[in-house]
Order: sequence, then C-alpha cells, then structure tokens
Amino acid sequence: EVQLVESGGGLEQTGGSLRLSCAASGFDFSGSWMHWLRQALPQVPGRGLERVASINPDSSYTSYTDLAKGRFTVSRDNAKNTLYLQMNSLKTEDTAVYYCATGSAGANRGQGTQVTVSA
Repeated sequence: EVQLVESGGGLEQTGGSLRLSCAASGFDFSGSWMHWLRQALPQVPGRGLERVASINPDSSYTSYTDLAKGRFTVSRDNAKNTLYLQMNSLKTEDTAVYYCATGSAGANRGQGTQVTVSA
C-alpha cells in the first residue's frame, strides 16, 4: 500500500523559505517518478490540483511549472525514501495545501501539508 506523509508546512512571511518533506513507504520509491502538487487556499472553483515539480527516480531530471521555476527546488534521498521541496522567495499566492504524489495528476497522494504565506 502506497503511503506518503508530507510535513514541513507552516506559516511564513512573504520572501521567506520553507522545506517540505514527504516520507514514502509501501512501494518502490527509488524506482518511481515523484511529484509535488498543490491545492490553492482558499479553494477557487475550477482550479484544482496544480502540479508544482517532478523528479525522476535517480534525480537526473527535474521539471517545474511556471509557478515554481526559479524559486522552488525538488530533490530526493532514495536511501531515506524521502522527497523534498525547497521553497524560496515565497509569495502570498503560494498559500496552499501541498501534496506529494506518485502520479503527476495527483494519484496516490498523501494527506498534504498546509503552507500559509502572509504579506
């Protein structure tokens, strides 16, 4: 059974940084693409999960959507079965629940960790 547990969220000021972690178990983490997604808060009708970043199994390839480019960095430690998202230069529009997932559209995601960025 796929289990993903996100942590590291919290309240941060504009311009600050947070590092999210995702502990994985129950599947072949080191052989799996992994993804970070987010659901904006407050929720906006028609605006669902947004992909933030993706990383391939051996970390040789990463991709970011425009909302993350230049500010966020995805990484992983396969020895620890852990995925990370370093978020810098936070903006109020980054306020969201962040999920890690094995699917780029959000399949097999964890319970999420909330990030709130204040002005």
